[in-house]
Amino acid sequence: MATNRWNATLYDDKMSFVSGYGRGVIELLQPKPGEQILDLGCGTGDLTEQIARSGAAVTGVDLSESMIAKAKEKFPDLDFSVGDAETFRSACQFDAIFSNAALHWMKRPELVVQSIALALKPGGRLVAEFGGKGNVQAIVEGISAVLNENGFDANERNPWYFPSLGEYTSLLERAGFRVVYAIHFDRPTPLADGEAGLAQWFATFCEPFFAGMSQEVKEALAEKAIARIKPSLYSGSEWIADYKRLRVVAVKQ
Repeated sequence: MATNRWNATLYDDKMSFVSGYGRGVIELLQPKPGEQILDLGCGTGDLTEQIARSGAAVTGVDLSESMIAKAKEKFPDLDFSVGDAETFRSACQFDAIFSNAALHWMKRPELVVQSIALALKPGGRLVAEFGGKGNVQAIVEGISAVLNENGFDANERNPWYFPSLGEYTSLLERAGFRVVYAIHFDRPTPLADGEAGLAQWFATFCEPFFAGMSQEVKEALAEKAIARIKPSLYSGSEWIADYKRLRVVAVKQ
């Protein structure tokens, strides 16, 4: 399975809405001075730094080396490291685990939830937002149709896990969590740079769909997919991505 090769600079420049919306998840977290908090899938560290302002001791972990390098460059006083949430283990346990726009990239959620449970103290909390069922559905359908028509297995290449609210909360409950808050909501999301917005979104998030293809083939298929999606999501002046999100707060019992 291909993984996304992140361009950390493009992510910061054109996809800043990711951390912008994440500030609302920090309000749910309510970090306190002295708490030990893990930011799981921290990206380039903007939200890690926001949490640190509370006086909490924050550790940022991400699978992407380029994201962690950018985070260390931006916030050299904070603790960042490369790590895989499916196998993550820590010598200490945390008061809380925070995750924004990351859990939907982890396609073995049972292993991720096990890692989270082991990393939390009893009574510790998970506070997360990520893509829920139906997230970017028009985009996924457009890409999938073009890939399948051209002899590629889109389902095999799809890098995302978008569960329903019931699916994910049940997974947490089976792992010993008490879910105290959960919501699945629509959040139509404008993309930057007008007509070029979806192409930049593809460049940031969709590498696994086109892995192993020549640049010429990749560009041709992406162009066809964008044309297919355009009637659904392009307003005439900007792209509005069809985001659907899950927010969850769960306590380790």
